[in-house]
Amino acid sequence: MQYTIRGVSPAVDAAIRRRARATGASLNQVANEVLAEGAGVGRDRPRRDLRDIAGSWTRDRAIDEALAAQDLVDEALWR
Repeated sequence: MQYTIRGVSPAVDAAIRRRARATGASLNQVANEVLAEGAGVGRDRPRRDLRDIAGSWTRDRAIDEALAAQDLVDEALWR
């Protein structure tokens, strides 16, 4: 299958070019790999975890109040 993709952001272009240079692969090959990974069908499907943010939560009164307000039930809506 052949695609023409327009509007590739400069950041994505730079990342693909860096990866191609680093691996010695063609831009086409790297673009195919990146598309496959993004679609969840790549060989080395990226793992997603939260290690970089786990344990970083800090208490904030305003946020606690906003979250608590979401737990309130408006009885008038249930009549």
